[in-house]
Amino acid sequence: MKNYLLLISIFISALAFAQPAAVHRADAAFESGKYFEAADLAVKAYERISPKNAKALAMKSELAYKAAYSFEKAYLLDKSIDWYQRAIDLKHFEQNPYVYFRLGSAYKLKGEYDKARTSYENFLKLVPGDKQTLNALASLEDAEVMKDNRTRYTVKSELKINTEGLEMAPIISNRRGTAIAFASTRQSSVASGKDPITGEGYFNIWEAELDRSGNWSEPKLFEADSLNTEFNEGTIAMDGRFRTIYFTRCPSEFKKNFGCQIWSAEKKGRGFGVPSKVVLGVNDSISVGHPLPNEDGSVLIFASDMPGGEGGRDLWYSEYKRRENSWTTPINLGPEINTSGDELFPTFALNGDLLFASDGHKGLGGLDIYVAAKEEGMKFGKPENMGTPINSDANDYHMTEVSKKFGYFTSNRKGSKGTRSLPDVWSYELPPNIFDLKVIVAEIGGSSRVNGAIVEVTEIPEEVEEGQDKPEPVVFKGTTNASGEIFWDKQPDGNRFINEEKDYSIKVLPLEGYHASDNVEEFSTVGLAYDQNFILEMSILPKTPIVLPEVRYALGSDKLQMIEGEINSKDSLNYVFEMLKEYPGMVLRLVSHSDARGGAASNAALAKRRAQACVNYLVKEKGVDPARLVPVGKGESTPRIVYSQDGKYYANKPSGEFAAVELTETYINQFKSSNKELFEQLHQFNRRTEGEVMRMDYSTEKEVEENIEDPEGE
Repeated sequence: MKNYLLLISIFISALAFAQPAAVHRADAAFESGKYFEAADLAVKAYERISPKNAKALAMKSELAYKAAYSFEKAYLLDKSIDWYQRAIDLKHFEQNPYVYFRLGSAYKLKGEYDKARTSYENFLKLVPGDKQTLNALASLEDAEVMKDNRTRYTVKSELKINTEGLEMAPIISNRRGTAIAFASTRQSSVASGKDPITGEGYFNIWEAELDRSGNWSEPKLFEADSLNTEFNEGTIAMDGRFRTIYFTRCPSEFKKNFGCQIWSAEKKGRGFGVPSKVVLGVNDSISVGHPLPNEDGSVLIFASDMPGGEGGRDLWYSEYKRRENSWTTPINLGPEINTSGDELFPTFALNGDLLFASDGHKGLGGLDIYVAAKEEGMKFGKPENMGTPINSDANDYHMTEVSKKFGYFTSNRKGSKGTRSLPDVWSYELPPNIFDLKVIVAEIGGSSRVNGAIVEVTEIPEEVEEGQDKPEPVVFKGTTNASGEIFWDKQPDGNRFINEEKDYSIKVLPLEGYHASDNVEEFSTVGLAYDQNFILEMSILPKTPIVLPEVRYALGSDKLQMIEGEINSKDSLNYVFEMLKEYPGMVLRLVSHSDARGGAASNAALAKRRAQACVNYLVKEKGVDPARLVPVGKGESTPRIVYSQDGKYYANKPSGEFAAVELTETYINQFKSSNKELFEQLHQFNRRTEGEVMRMDYSTEKEVEENIEDPEGE
């Protein structure tokens, strides 16, 4: 019995010593950033501690928090949320209120905004006015708006590149733009084992190339001398000449805390030479990474947690002094770009704007991608969120523009390869804007649509350099329907008739019964960043009298009548002026008619004076060459044809069934007693001015040597 009790005593003592040792191992892994290992060690230590007193409970709550934080960093979000909640249940917030903020951010990554809001609000009760948390709460409102206002971008996972491990930070790696280099944890010949931070392999730089069919080649290790090692290498960048590469390397040794470093290598033959460390004048324990050189490599932007920033990891820059072969003291990009959160993975857009990722600006989930317009020097404008679907509830970062409408980025959103939602390489594309064209052809001077008009559309070729052959223009034609319309959208092969960044001209081809016209309409899609339906109206001249807008005169007068709010005869004649401008070759006969009241001879003379009044206005006040206008008075000799429908009369043909009526004096007089208003209306229809095209070959370059005789002898 004594031996048995002694054995029990030894076991209890050993267990008592084992608990602090397990906690020590978990703490050591956590402090060194080996989160994948730390999560497992923290859970095991947590389970071995009996909650027998307040000190033990405090230790368990701290281990629960460290397990949660480690699971989060190791991309095990669901486990992370579970352990944050355990820490809260053990009142870890009493010693570390930040547990509420981390739980809120984890819920935000899952898109569970209501739970995130509750956690953030609980944190603010303990730390009132915290700027980062207030910003996170405001982000939840913005996130809902962004989701409701999805941009036109489409995104897809590059499945032929991605593995079940981690792939991230793609860049264009050759001048042709057909290859990308990226960081990957897939198995390689230079690194073995598992990274204690992620539980995956170590990062190396890999490269894949597109073939002529647009398929990716099998990725291979990036060709450079000593670039890939047994350490983690990632976030590669190149200068504008593809002559110098920069990359992040994160060395690690047992029980030593090294920060990540930036290294560079110069082009050597087809590959790159031995890399050297970029000395930025910071302590080895401070991490610098995510390098971004400018076009000529004279400035380097990077991410770092060095002191003096806005909080978290900030974006900094340093300038290269060629004579001294050294880099200047880093300068923070400032509070416009940096926040109390993390700003990471900077890249340049094709136009020089700064692209970067942040979890401190208003966004959807964890890291979002932002763009800040380039200003003078190293100044950039206010960052703007790229919106959905570029950004998601998950982490999105490191955007690389290939063209204005296509590029790559990194995301661990739903749809990523594997079961842990690890980061993958994704591509984005802005689909072409959709344009279509409707052309309406009508007779000038009326509302009648023209059936059977042939419309020709020409895609105007772009300018070419001297000595190059100008390409043949793209031309397509169509015929108007009974409504005088023709519509172009998709071609039979699925391509569009109207395309982006193009100029177009339109004309109506000669049609029997109509005057040929040199009138050409033009439109352009150059610079348009949205879908558009182009609708163009074109007029052609019938070889019949053109009914002009109404011009009125007082009874027995040739003075152009103007009654405020009812009629302005000069405005009506402005229509004639615009028509003459549109058809510079037109010579027009202006024919005035009167109603049947009064003598025929006096009506003819009055009509001639009225026509002359129209000509005088156009010549004296609008500057029309008098050689282009001939006044004619026809008096009451030509009654007008109007259209009757349901007891009403119309100057132009209405839709549906109608009857054509000639407004003779006899026809009008039947309403003299029974319907005085209609009687006056029909007389007014006869008092009209019409245009008749005499020729279409007028030119200001030659004088008209012969007088144009009036065929009516007037």
